[in-house]
Amino acid sequence: MKCFIKEGIAMFQEFKKFLIKGNMVDMAVGFIFGAAFATMVKSLVNNVIMPPVGKLLGNVDFSQLFIALDGKSYPSLEALEKAGAPAIKYGVFINDLISFVILGFVVFMFIKGYNRLKEPEPEPVPATKVCPECAMEIPVGAKTCPYCHTAQA
Repeated sequence: MKCFIKEGIAMFQEFKKFLIKGNMVDMAVGFIFGAAFATMVKSLVNNVIMPPVGKLLGNVDFSQLFIALDGKSYPSLEALEKAGAPAIKYGVFINDLISFVILGFVVFMFIKGYNRLKEPEPEPVPATKVCPECAMEIPVGAKTCPYCHTAQA
């Protein structure tokens, strides 16, 4: 029982250190901005992109496209939801799919730009080389191969 309590205290202290680290605060800020950005993208899709697309396709309001699963006909999505009928709301799914693609593209472009700004990591200096005679791996500073005793350049 004593061991269990000690492990619990140690785990709590480790968790406390994890929460206090700057990385956790940065991550929290990223989640908040990400959620706000996702809301903006959803608004862009629903209010700016989909109305002209719907107009081009013959005055289709994608958010109102659904298939009622109870066999009845409903004039709108609101009427269906008010009746509490089950439905496949494929128009809402189309809007959400377009939002996802836009959001994914923006994140991709952000990461691409970030990687371009990052300084490349230096290539690690090799600690070993291959002996030209016996093809064994030996230290870079070796003057003689320990396997075949060939002098190294």
